[in-house]
Amino acid sequence: MRFASTAIQLLAVLLLWLSIATTVSARNSIDGVRIWPAPENTRIVFDLSQKPDFKYFSLKSPQRLVIDFNNSKNNAALMSAIKADRRVKKIRTSTPKDQGSTRLVLELAEDYRVSIFQLAPAGQYGDRLVIDLYDKESQSITTQDYSQGKRDIVIAIVAGHGGEDPGSIGAAGTYEKRITLEISQKLANLINRKQGYKAVMIRSGDYYVNHDRKTELARKSRADLLISIHADAFTSAQPSGASVLVQATRRADSEFTRWIKNRERNSELLGGAGETIRKTKDNNLAIALADMKKEYTMASSYDFAEQVLKQLKKVTKLHKKKPERLSLAVLKSSDIPSVLIETGFISNPQEERRLNNDRHQQKLANAIYVAVDDYFSGNPPSGTLIAATRVKEHKISRGESLSVVAQRYKVSVRQLKSANNLKSNVVRIGQTLKIPQAD
Repeated sequence: MRFASTAIQLLAVLLLWLSIATTVSARNSIDGVRIWPAPENTRIVFDLSQKPDFKYFSLKSPQRLVIDFNNSKNNAALMSAIKADRRVKKIRTSTPKDQGSTRLVLELAEDYRVSIFQLAPAGQYGDRLVIDLYDKESQSITTQDYSQGKRDIVIAIVAGHGGEDPGSIGAAGTYEKRITLEISQKLANLINRKQGYKAVMIRSGDYYVNHDRKTELARKSRADLLISIHADAFTSAQPSGASVLVQATRRADSEFTRWIKNRERNSELLGGAGETIRKTKDNNLAIALADMKKEYTMASSYDFAEQVLKQLKKVTKLHKKKPERLSLAVLKSSDIPSVLIETGFISNPQEERRLNNDRHQQKLANAIYVAVDDYFSGNPPSGTLIAATRVKEHKISRGESLSVVAQRYKVSVRQLKSANNLKSNVVRIGQTLKIPQAD
């Protein structure tokens, strides 16, 4: 009897140990998978109950990425995440090497550059394993043909957040990433309607673009201005109104120092002074010329920010009446005037409703567009169509006649009279004439 009792106790202990071991071996779980296709890459995100312990390797013919999640079980509907992604053909399980683990196989369309990393819990998300598949041949934004002379003014538009990063979330569940994309698309449509302007959408869908890539794409498109669209948020629901941010001086100086170290590579972005900056052996001269460019960029950013506030106050409340300087990664460029526009507080319930309203979004986009047009009408970059068609003005001085002015600007008297609705050749001192384009 004593032997039987001892055997029963040992069996109970063994069963308890096996139960604990099974629980420990499957202590982590794959609870979901999300896929975010983008023009240049696809991001796959696995949602996990705990921090992942994993290994991965690639196989060819066909191309596959294999991930072993140690001490894990799969609860995710793997194929439900794949919709129209051109890079991931299938996600399936396979027999793992170690018992109690999960092996996932991603069947890929071709060979991609792979980046895999963990993300700790943040906001609405828990532990995650992120896989980025990058095209080996970039599908980046096409640049303009500058050989034709009168080029378009290029506006790079960054719709804040996207994909895995929802941005701020309103009380009614509104994602900032959706609002920013909708306003950005409306702004791009307005810009593209006007001859002489071209909008470049840095993010055109629901995917994330990291900050370095945003400025890189803006440079590749030779942007004359970068506008980043956001919606503000606070811990309470009271704050409301729009604001415009520009780069803090300290951050700009820090980025400039790092940027000038690669002056041979970056000098092509500096216009006429670029060749001198690249070739000169005088480092002080190179720094001085590049610093002038940086100061011009910062001044231009601030001037444009003031134009935006001037227009926004006509359609919405302002949270800040002057441009605010903050250290922001998206505004770090030393060569492209850049602003970040907070279109309102998504954390304010009334403003959240307005930001969801199509008409209000259009008003915000219209205000920003008018600011763009007003700014570049007064400051058109050389070599652009806007600069070529800009209306010049001339104030009549003592001794000047209509024929003298016509000769000076290489236009005819008839053109001058037509442009200014003049019925005679008589002009008076102090009168301002519009100068038409020469035939």
